[in-house]
Amino acid sequence: MTDPKNLRVIEQVALMQQECRRVARPLVLVTTMGALHEGHAALIRYARKIAGPQGTVAVSLFLNPKQFNSVEDLKLYPQPFEADKALCEQAGTDLLFHPHAEEIYLSDHSVNVEEQQLSRVLCGASRPGHFTGVATVLTKIFNIITPDKVVFGEKDWQQLAIVRRFVQDLNFPIEVIGYPTVRETDHLALSSRNTRLSQAERETAPKIYAALQQAAEQVAQGEKKVSVLLTATRAALEAIPGAIIDYVEIMNEETLEPISEITKASKPRLFVAVKLRETRLIDNIFLL
Repeated sequence: MTDPKNLRVIEQVALMQQECRRVARPLVLVTTMGALHEGHAALIRYARKIAGPQGTVAVSLFLNPKQFNSVEDLKLYPQPFEADKALCEQAGTDLLFHPHAEEIYLSDHSVNVEEQQLSRVLCGASRPGHFTGVATVLTKIFNIITPDKVVFGEKDWQQLAIVRRFVQDLNFPIEVIGYPTVRETDHLALSSRNTRLSQAERETAPKIYAALQQAAEQVAQGEKKVSVLLTATRAALEAIPGAIIDYVEIMNEETLEPISEITKASKPRLFVAVKLRETRLIDNIFLL
C-alpha cells in the first residue's frame, strides 16, 4: 500500500495534467463526488491492487453541479473534505484531484457530452440532464488524468453502462472495470445518501434489497416471466412504510432495454429506485 505521507492533493487542472504525464503506469482512477464511505474505500483498495506497488492510484473528488437536478439537493450534499482525504490516504491513494468548480467549468463553457440511448431510461428518465452532467464531467476528468483503467461501483449500474458506452464510442484508451456493490451487514447498499435517513427509515431501508432477493429466489425456483417478477417486486416495495417507488424495471444489463423473459441471452438485471421521505435510494441485482 502507498505510504499515506506520499499522498498529493492537487487542485489545479494544469498541475494535475503535468503530474499525470510523469507518474508510473498503470494509472488507475476512481472518480467520486466526496462524502466517501467504505464503498469508496473498497474501490480505491481495488484500484491499488490493480495498479500494483509500482503503479499509481488517482482519486478525483469533485462535487459536480451539472449532475444535480435540484439546487437544494446540491446544497445538502455533504462535503467532509478532511475525512475524505484521510480515507483516501488509508486506502492507498497517490494523487487526490480536488478542483474547484471554476477549474472544471469555464464561465463561458458551451460544450456538453450527451449519451442518447442508455441515458433515456431509469434514472435518466427521472432526472433529466443528469447523465449529460455525468458524461461531461467524466470526459473532462479522463482527459485531465488520462488513466489506463477506471473503477466504478456496480450500485450505479446505469452509470457504469453509460461510461462503458461513451469510452467505446469516443475511443478513450481506458479499461472500465466494475466492482460489486458494497453493502452494510443488513444488506443496504452503501451510499452517501444513507446519512440522510432517519433512524426509522434506516431500519426499514434494507427491505429494498429484500425485495430484490425475493425476485432472485423466484427466478431460482423457475419463474421466467418478467411481468410476474415485476408485480411481486413492486408489491414488496409498496409494503415498505413510507416508500414511494420511482421505478421497478428488469432490463438487459448491457443495452438497458426491457425484456419479457428471463434467459441467459437476455442478461436480466433488476433495477429499483425508491424514495424514503426525501431520500432517494437505488439498487440492482443480476437475476441469473
